[in-house]
Amino acid sequence: MCLHHANIDDKLLFTHQARQLADQDLLSFASAEPIAPISRVSFPGRPVLLKPRQMPKRKLTTTQGVAAFFHAIAHVEFVAIYLAWDLLYRFRGLPEAFYQDWLRVADEEAQHFALIREHLRTMSLDYGDLPAHAGLWEHATDTAEDVLARLALVPRCMEARGLDVTPAIIEKFNALGDERSVAILSRILHDEIGHVELGSYWFKYVCKQRGLNPENQYRELIRQYYKGGKPKGPFNREMRIIAGFSNAELDWLET
Repeated sequence: MCLHHANIDDKLLFTHQARQLADQDLLSFASAEPIAPISRVSFPGRPVLLKPRQMPKRKLTTTQGVAAFFHAIAHVEFVAIYLAWDLLYRFRGLPEAFYQDWLRVADEEAQHFALIREHLRTMSLDYGDLPAHAGLWEHATDTAEDVLARLALVPRCMEARGLDVTPAIIEKFNALGDERSVAILSRILHDEIGHVELGSYWFKYVCKQRGLNPENQYRELIRQYYKGGKPKGPFNREMRIIAGFSNAELDWLET
């Protein structure tokens, strides 16, 4: 339901309900149904999706710029709900704790999206009213055949980037005296550290299962799947270490 139906409010509701059922040991993660191809995943008709170079540039010093920024963050968090659900759905045969962890992530991403959507509405804007970045879901389609590649590219690359850039953005809103924006972004940053940490934990778990060296495998997967070779810094070493990165991985990223 949460992957193959596009209604936003239903997606949020069913995600929260699934988390509640799991917390009460009333939800089974077993499935005998065949896995549908990732092309079957259904998104809402809005927002209009654009290539990164087509996205308009706006500054946080204007009201329109702040609204556009939070619309972009809303889109990131909305796609993150899908990314967590797709981990739950697509990759079978892992310990039940794996599915419990990513359901918790899906629920937290849904909470983040709801917070930002409410914030947008105070600016007379709703999710879908502005265009959004088209590239986020490509990480999922590119890694649909391998859970190890998915964990490297999504929590340990895409989400980890938030650990690098969000603290400075929080400082900008602090300087503007925008306490509500600071509170929302601080909540998201706190949770995202945990999401990246889960990505690191399960990445290392699957590497151990396959007899692979995690640091070598991380480098190989980033080279293989990340467009542009590897992410560009600067990197927040302190937060990334907390979230399960090794110093060797960070040295390689910074080289």
